[in-house]
Amino acid sequence: MPPQTLSTREANLFRTVIRYYEDKQYKRGLKAAEQILKKNPKHADTISMKALILNAQGKTEEAFALAKEALTIDMKSYICWHVYGILYRTNKNFDEAIKAYKFALKLEPDSHQIQRDLAVLQIQMRDYPGYVQSRFNMLKARPQLRQNWTALAIAYHLEGNLQQAENILTTYEKSMTVTPLRTDLEHSEALLYKNTIIAELGDIQRALDHLETDCKNCLDRLAVMELRARYLSELGRKEEAAKAYRALLDRNPEHSDYYRGLVAALGIPDTDEEALSAVYAEYAAKYPRSDAAKRLPLDFLTGDRFRAAAKAYLKLMFTRGVPSTFANLKHLYSDPFKKETLPALAEEYLQELSESSNAESQENTDSSKGKGAALYFLAQHYDYHMSRDLAKATEFVEKAIELDPKNVDFHMTKARIFKHQGDLAKAAEEMDHARSLDTKDRYINSKAAKYQLRNNENEKALATMGLFTRAETQGGPLGDLTDMQCIWFLTEDGEAWQRRGNVGLALKRYHTIFNIFDIWQEDQFDFHSFSLRKGQIRAYIDMVRWEDRLREHPFYTRAALNAVNLYLEMYDKPQGGANGVEGAQGNGEDAAEKKKAAKKARKEAQKAEREAAEKAAKQDPNKSGAQKGKEGEEPKKKDDDPNGLKLAATTDPLGDAMKFLGHLLQFSPKNIEAQIAGFEVFIRRKKYLLALRCLKASIAINMEHPKIVDQASRLRQAVSSALDSLAPKVKEVIEAELATVPGA
Repeated sequence: MPPQTLSTREANLFRTVIRYYEDKQYKRGLKAAEQILKKNPKHADTISMKALILNAQGKTEEAFALAKEALTIDMKSYICWHVYGILYRTNKNFDEAIKAYKFALKLEPDSHQIQRDLAVLQIQMRDYPGYVQSRFNMLKARPQLRQNWTALAIAYHLEGNLQQAENILTTYEKSMTVTPLRTDLEHSEALLYKNTIIAELGDIQRALDHLETDCKNCLDRLAVMELRARYLSELGRKEEAAKAYRALLDRNPEHSDYYRGLVAALGIPDTDEEALSAVYAEYAAKYPRSDAAKRLPLDFLTGDRFRAAAKAYLKLMFTRGVPSTFANLKHLYSDPFKKETLPALAEEYLQELSESSNAESQENTDSSKGKGAALYFLAQHYDYHMSRDLAKATEFVEKAIELDPKNVDFHMTKARIFKHQGDLAKAAEEMDHARSLDTKDRYINSKAAKYQLRNNENEKALATMGLFTRAETQGGPLGDLTDMQCIWFLTEDGEAWQRRGNVGLALKRYHTIFNIFDIWQEDQFDFHSFSLRKGQIRAYIDMVRWEDRLREHPFYTRAALNAVNLYLEMYDKPQGGANGVEGAQGNGEDAAEKKKAAKKARKEAQKAEREAAEKAAKQDPNKSGAQKGKEGEEPKKKDDDPNGLKLAATTDPLGDAMKFLGHLLQFSPKNIEAQIAGFEVFIRRKKYLLALRCLKASIAINMEHPKIVDQASRLRQAVSSALDSLAPKVKEVIEAELATVPGA
């Protein structure tokens, strides 16, 4: 049956459907589509558009069914295939989406929209050869657009073909008939992007020449100055490099890299303390308010020179009452002499202050501020792990608090000392007291919540965080923190629930963090087109490279390791209930207590959610969460497992652990804890070669790790007991490799 064709009136109505969809007016779009289908029930393109609108409203299954029906009616409609690709893309099945786009493109090779959607998916999936081809086709179709030339250069650059990327940019520049305005940001950024490509090719002299000729009028003056200084330094043109770095320091005397660049350009050796000090002294005199010029010399000075400089610096900081003084100097503690000198100077300052106060027989405000800062420094010094003496730390912090009872920083340090003493309850209580001294400070509010979580007070911590969250957010404070992607809170909350034995809520938090990293990865989609439109090319390249290393992030590593270890515990000790509390395998009173605590926590969490929903309903009775949204808003999916009961009831904990472990082993191969966790998962799954690979990686990282010998022995026993089931080649490889492993 041939596809139905629309009359002129209905064809215009169909274009209206598309416009309504693009404007996110889904109800109107659906109504218009129904009008067309009333007279033309087999019009495939309209059915596809209806599917697209339903998908935007959250009705995914119905949308896919309609899209397949449309394709059955008209397999040769590029609109149907394009819509099919969009549906797969919105449901994160990118491989199928690419196939659908390619099919649509065969049917309509001139469609710029389909070609652009395909290109965006290819770069998202890092299919660089495919991206190069798509961008080449788009350039042939519209060579008059500069962004098509730039996009092709980016494609070659990311593929690794730097020379071709430069050639594309040069070809466009030669084709320009009108000289761009000096205020043309896109042209300026393209020139600087080309300059970075030349530098990446290793031709520094040509990069410098290009910078001084073509880029001399670029709008990003700071980038031009920094690149010029770096190129001159790499080429060995020391005098010019020194002049360039001096110009940068005049612009920003707080940038430590500029000082290091200047010192290198002047050819001053690291051992010549006098010459180095002269450079910093020059800028300390020129810019009296510059902190870097006074602090950086403390990194290289030794002996009496260090003592004199440190004394002057500490006196200045104490007099000003700068609370971050210790944080700025604690990196010096790797040197034993400096570690002993700094607290001695602080005590000397207090002694001098005391003598001068006695002489004047009264203390002024400045001396009080200086004394408090010095006491605070000493409290932090004795609390620091490289110089820890908690009794002395307590003594100094109490003196500081006596001097200024309402100082938030002093009470925070007192809480930290309690934490290091192992008294988490007192630490949480003291940090909450510090929070009460300044209820408008979000930082101290977050610190108080963190300490409460360390003390396993999840509900109290959530209430504390709720002081700074939006009351109208669906799901209450936790919903807002999740929307705001507050990873530190979710991680600490998950670890606290894990310590309390509530597996469900712990897993819920770890999976939420996993999903947030997925969102960050998906957030690239818009920037693939946006960066080209705005001409922000260098920032875009940095973003793509950062995204490639996204799951190396310490927050992901921490959450993933917690999740993997929790799944290993679940596998070794099967849970007796959906809430994650040990059932029959738990024994006696401990199991009963855990079950009781988990039940109580679940009830409290449900109560908090209910109260938050009621509060939101009272504030705006016309709204009921995700059910009633404004026209065009993305429908908010309802969480069908808020307490993680389904996650805790998994029948395949090792399979679920692989979801986290795969990224860990791929992006953090140098993390020994990840390799140890990998071994534990693989040996339980009887994947002995993979377990061996993790073991070898652990040995390469740290042969002295206490778990290596135990794991090697367990692998040998596991292989010996499974000899009959192993392929001869596998057995041979494992035995040969295990022979080189200590303790095997």
